[in-house]
Amino acid sequence: MLQSYHSAFPLNLGKPLSPQQLYAPIAEDMLALDAVIRDRLYSDVVLIRQVAEYIIGSGGKRLRPAMVLFSAGAAGYTGNYHREMAAVVEFIHTATLLHDDVVDESELRRGNKTANAMFGNAASVLVGDFLYTRAFQMMVGANSMRVMEVLAEATNIIAEGEVLQLLNCHDADVEVDDYLRVIRYKTAKLFEAATRLGAIMAGASAEVEEGLAAYGMHIGTAFQLIDDVLDYSGDEADTGKNVGDDLAEGKPTLPLIHAMQNGTPEQAASVRKAIEEGGRDDFLAVMHAIRATGAIEATRKVAEGEAELALAALQALPPSTYKDSLVDLAKFAVARKY
Repeated sequence: MLQSYHSAFPLNLGKPLSPQQLYAPIAEDMLALDAVIRDRLYSDVVLIRQVAEYIIGSGGKRLRPAMVLFSAGAAGYTGNYHREMAAVVEFIHTATLLHDDVVDESELRRGNKTANAMFGNAASVLVGDFLYTRAFQMMVGANSMRVMEVLAEATNIIAEGEVLQLLNCHDADVEVDDYLRVIRYKTAKLFEAATRLGAIMAGASAEVEEGLAAYGMHIGTAFQLIDDVLDYSGDEADTGKNVGDDLAEGKPTLPLIHAMQNGTPEQAASVRKAIEEGGRDDFLAVMHAIRATGAIEATRKVAEGEAELALAALQALPPSTYKDSLVDLAKFAVARKY
């Protein structure tokens, strides 16, 4: 069953800020982050540079590294090493994308050909490995066992999430809790690590650290829920991916689970068949079931509930521009169209 949320911290969703507006308080840091990324991507191996530059340069919201920068500022950090840690988080995320696209046999991401479509599966997997190991080289530079502990744990749990998702593919009996566990592991864990890192670098209290970590976890969950919504309701020109990719891969996401639980026997059967067989042959029947059962709206409600829990987790933070930005980011995560 889907959870109901009754939050004292309503989102008051309006028109979300654009990424440019959202990142305005950290504009200087984001420029510095780009320089760190390009410097740390360097390798004497030409193919590594080509693939890495292609991926990093192909767009993306840079949301996870921005969360390192925002959380560090909100916790009172005044140094510059948060830029290095933001790059580490971006490298880990990029490595997971490279490996994901190979596993999913994806051909389109952010409106561009995936790296595996451009350079082949072998190159994508190996460059993903390079990014992981480069990230760990950079972690050592932080000279902090806590930083190493947080990022090592996050990377390990992300890998577990990938395997769990693989096991869930083509399984129409996946429960909501199983689905949410994959999200917590595969997506939300890196968001959580990003915001926890900011607190650690600032030397924040345990209360502030745990609050920021909880914020990241809930935002990461909301973010993935909206990604799953957009797979059935987004505009391909906005999302940069093919609508229905999750269905084609047999992934039992929340819109599908909701449709099976709340649809007619015929609707449930069509969704079950699509999950078990994969492909796009049943896409129209599945879309009818999703619309008829209000699955998109129900999933959005769960995402909004997660964002409200994220806002509640920020209460230990003192007022600041960075805290305001974290609030705006929560709204962006659930109101976005891409």
